Amino acid sequence: MNQPASAYFLEDRHDPNETHTLSVLVQNEPGVLARVIGLFSGRGYNIESLTVSETESQKHLSRITIVTTGTPMVIEQIKHQLDRVIPVYRVVDMTQTRRSIERELAMVKVRGEGEHRVEALRLADAFRARVIDATTESFVFEITGNTDKINQFIDLMRPIGLVEVSRTGVAAIGRGPEGM
Repeated sequence: MNQPASAYFLEDRHDPNETHTLSVLVQNEPGVLARVIGLFSGRGYNIESLTVSETESQKHLSRITIVTTGTPMVIEQIKHQLDRVIPVYRVVDMTQTRRSIERELAMVKVRGEGEHRVEALRLADAFRARVIDATTESFVFEITGNTDKINQFIDLMRPIGLVEVSRTGVAAIGRGPEGM
């Protein structure tokens, strides 16, 4: 059966999803984070990572770092909609600038005895993870770096005796002398 003719040319687009890190400078006041996050949940956008902290206490400004995924069109839409939220001063796509540094911190608890303990310590040394707590049965490691490095460390600790992981989320800052 033939489909009815259309006056519009519709192209099937299958743009790949991209991961972007957005840095959002906002007024540090109650309800701002809820409004920003509400924009994401109300439109069905996903947040992979979220970090918030006051960055300029004299000016009462906070920085929200959001890692999100979507097609290039969706990412542009997110940025434009964030720009329209009233207490938002600036939105910077750190991924597009390609001049940013991204880091995350994780605490990783590993249980193990004998060879598993030795292997956990050897891997921690290779990844420059620090022991911040140790008992006769477990370690808690602190590791910082990009998300891929932390994911690799966690994957290697799984067979050794991974118990739990606590992560901070991504923090990002631009390179060079200019501020956001």
